[in-house]
Amino acid sequence: GKHRIVIPCLGHFKEEYEKVSKLYMNNKIRTTKYTWLNFLPRNLFEQFHRVANLYFLFLVVLNWVPLVEAFQKEITMLPLVAVLTIIAVKDGLEDYSKYKMDKQINNLLTKVYSR
Repeated sequence: GKHRIVIPCLGHFKEEYEKVSKLYMNNKIRTTKYTWLNFLPRNLFEQFHRVANLYFLFLVVLNWVPLVEAFQKEITMLPLVAVLTIIAVKDGLEDYSKYKMDKQINNLLTKVYSR
């Protein structure tokens, strides 16, 4: 059947603990969505799932067509870029606060039962 191996990370068991612990996942909590590498692409992917952002993107692309051009191209992009930037900053700050909370929880002292 199933069994569980518990090795204390103390004294003369430390070497055995380090050898066995490499075989298993750690138990750290991670509630953040983003990393430094995937923040921009993932955030843009999530933002363009909103219909309003797709609509403004459509207007920007449509305004680049010379026959349809109603405003200057740069002016049409301003609302979309402003909204995307504000939402990205908000999401980044929320994710950073989650990261700090995860770090705090993962560094809490715990009590371990030992004979």
